[in-house]
Amino acid sequence: MTGNDKTLVLLLAGGAGSRLNNLVQTRAKPAVPFGGIYRIIDFSLSNVMNSGLSQIGVLTQYKPLSLMRHLGGGEAWDFIGRSRGIKILPPRTGSHDSDWYKGTADAVRQNIDFIKAHPSKEVVILSGDHIYRMDLDDMLAFHRRKKADVTVAMMVVPQEDIHQFGAGITNEDGRIVEWEEKPKVPRTNLASMGIYVFDTEYLLNLLAEDRDEVDFGMHLIPKAIERDDVFAYPFHDYWRDVGTIQSYWQANMDILDDNSGISPESWGIRPNIESSVNTSADRPPTRFLGGCKVQSSMISAGCVIEGEVYNSVLSPGVKVAKGATVRNSILFHDVTVAQNAIVDLAILDKRVQVGKGATVGCGKDKNTPNKKFPSHLYTGITLVGKDATIPSHTKIGRNCIIEPWRRMENFPSANIPSGETV
Repeated sequence: MTGNDKTLVLLLAGGAGSRLNNLVQTRAKPAVPFGGIYRIIDFSLSNVMNSGLSQIGVLTQYKPLSLMRHLGGGEAWDFIGRSRGIKILPPRTGSHDSDWYKGTADAVRQNIDFIKAHPSKEVVILSGDHIYRMDLDDMLAFHRRKKADVTVAMMVVPQEDIHQFGAGITNEDGRIVEWEEKPKVPRTNLASMGIYVFDTEYLLNLLAEDRDEVDFGMHLIPKAIERDDVFAYPFHDYWRDVGTIQSYWQANMDILDDNSGISPESWGIRPNIESSVNTSADRPPTRFLGGCKVQSSMISAGCVIEGEVYNSVLSPGVKVAKGATVRNSILFHDVTVAQNAIVDLAILDKRVQVGKGATVGCGKDKNTPNKKFPSHLYTGITLVGKDATIPSHTKIGRNCIIEPWRRMENFPSANIPSGETV
């Protein structure tokens, strides 16, 4: 026993995740569906559960309703009982924008009363938008063994990616001696995962020093490194920040690859299948009808497959009609792909309807970025928002965005060139 009953977890789940574009138009980033039956936040919640930690506060902010509905009372992850619990912590919003969380440290600072109401030896701070498995109990043991004030989970990433992260330089004992937040010219390939263990008293003192220090990576961690004992906890397993369309798509595709290192089932990742009406708990078994072809795909409950599905992830209730083809794509709940339609390299949000003979993702031009959001879509993936209807025989190119709730009258023509937004 490592004293996990004296550890408090704070899960940061308030980010807008704007680079996920219309996937976060109606929901918080951690509530975005993932891997057929999960949501992104299920991975962090399951890590907490599987590590034997029992007290968790979830800090919400941006479009929290679907996330709050998904969390419920925490029953899906066993956060119920006299000594176990999950608490949703929204911002203390008044009439000013300044009442909203200004950064990760400010979010925790605004919930100091929650920390004090749950006496703890350490506080574990997690992000709700990463796909990974981590033994937090082992990280806590490392923190205590090193007698650290702060421990930062870190992993080696490709040199060309380090500019996206906080980067740490360590000595031979694993202590972090220098820190660069999102360095333009990196001197290390050791990246922060945004996962921290703080001694509780140390954290409270640090937060009290300067209210203008609003972010852990930008302010508090560099300050702690300068004067106190901050150690890097080495992580070598699968981990992906799914904050972009490309990384989100790739993480879903990784589930289909036996050699990728990601396996939600064997990791013990637990979804909340009863968080909303008509989810997989209410679905009949999937039906594979005569003449269908399915290859290297994940097909959830309640799907009906008459056509062909290759290298794709289908959430519950998807229908692929006769003659239709789905390739290299992610389809959310209750998407319908009508007869002879094609979906190729696309992400379709809930209840999208693709009309007869329509094509979503056509042409070989994958390099023309989206004109409106060139930094969001530039690798060929086309994005279709929730409840949109693609008219029959419409052809939609690469890197296109179809906004939620679009109907036939919203389409300027039957041919939407690559890079356009409807």
